[in-house]
Amino acid sequence: MNDAARAAEQAARASYGRLLAILASRTADIAAAEDALADAFAKALSCWPQDGIPNRPEAWLLTTARNRLTDHQRRAARLAPEDDMPEIATQPIADFPDERLKLMFVCAHPAIDRALHTPLMLQTVLGIEAAEIARCFVVSPTAMAQRLVRAKAKIKASGIAFRVPDAPDLPGRLAAVLEAVYGVYALDWLQGGETLSDEALYLAVLLSRLMPENPEPLGLAALIAFGQSRKTARIVDGMLVPVSEQDTALWDHDIINHAAHMLTRAEAMKGIGRFQIEAAIQAVHAHRATTGITDWAALAQLNEALVRLYPTLGALVARAVAIGRATTPEAGLALLEGFDSEKISDFQPFHAALAHFLAQTGQTAKARSSYETATKLCTEPEMRMWLLRQSAQL
Repeated sequence: MNDAARAAEQAARASYGRLLAILASRTADIAAAEDALADAFAKALSCWPQDGIPNRPEAWLLTTARNRLTDHQRRAARLAPEDDMPEIATQPIADFPDERLKLMFVCAHPAIDRALHTPLMLQTVLGIEAAEIARCFVVSPTAMAQRLVRAKAKIKASGIAFRVPDAPDLPGRLAAVLEAVYGVYALDWLQGGETLSDEALYLAVLLSRLMPENPEPLGLAALIAFGQSRKTARIVDGMLVPVSEQDTALWDHDIINHAAHMLTRAEAMKGIGRFQIEAAIQAVHAHRATTGITDWAALAQLNEALVRLYPTLGALVARAVAIGRATTPEAGLALLEGFDSEKISDFQPFHAALAHFLAQTGQTAKARSSYETATKLCTEPEMRMWLLRQSAQL
């Protein structure tokens, strides 16, 4: 990859959400803004190798995208004159710390289907492909793409204002924004790279500053930080290492201490929430660096609390695993076997957990079959390698 192509790729990663927020705020048409921005990046790949990388790559991309919109949108409301084009912000804008957060709160507008708030943010603001979003929500890519298209059409048709909600409206939209930020981290948690994972932590911290009286942004920041502290220990020789088996000497203990501090601040606010509980779960795992053991009883209690507050399929599987590890494999297996077969048919973590407890209870043939199912459903090579090893060790 030449320098110009690399510069365009870096600009795309760093600036996509911010540029889209500026364009969409002026057009009220997210789909058109996305198309214009895609054309601008394509033009950069064509022009920059010949003409050189511009001094202000983001401003070049914004101008190019803006001109594309001006040329192709035949409607009364046009973009402002080029002289009024805003500078690309590197400092907080007014009282809002980031342009992307502005658009994320717009995407959580009550006129938009609540089920689409988070997917819309992931695709529109953070540049995640519909297929990846569909995987997070356990739906087909086609179905997710169709839902997102309809949501954008509704935004355009309804003329939803692209402005920061009034302060009293922010708490009602916060949950969807937090979910989207967590979704960004979930897409990159295995690698823990310096792209999506770090961006998710950055946005979570910004949210905690934007809404300092709400403990959940701090809880989310702590959760992501605990995960980031283990990124160098998570994959060894190309294979996943479960957190309970990782070498704690490879963990970043400065980040762990920072995460623990943020969680303590959140807990002091006396407003328990989903992300605080999940961060507390990760804090228990982090404590193994001090004690040398994993407190599965504490994890079982925390996962029980999480299920009562946020009964997702993932939380239910995690509770079964924690109980099975804290008590007996038979107890964990019984919980898993009580799941609705239709709901878990394509849920890879369920089949991996089921295989583990089947193996623990001596049901080798069934365990091998479950590992095979989990492996087929797995999309990460590192996790697939671990599943194959578990199956081979039967």
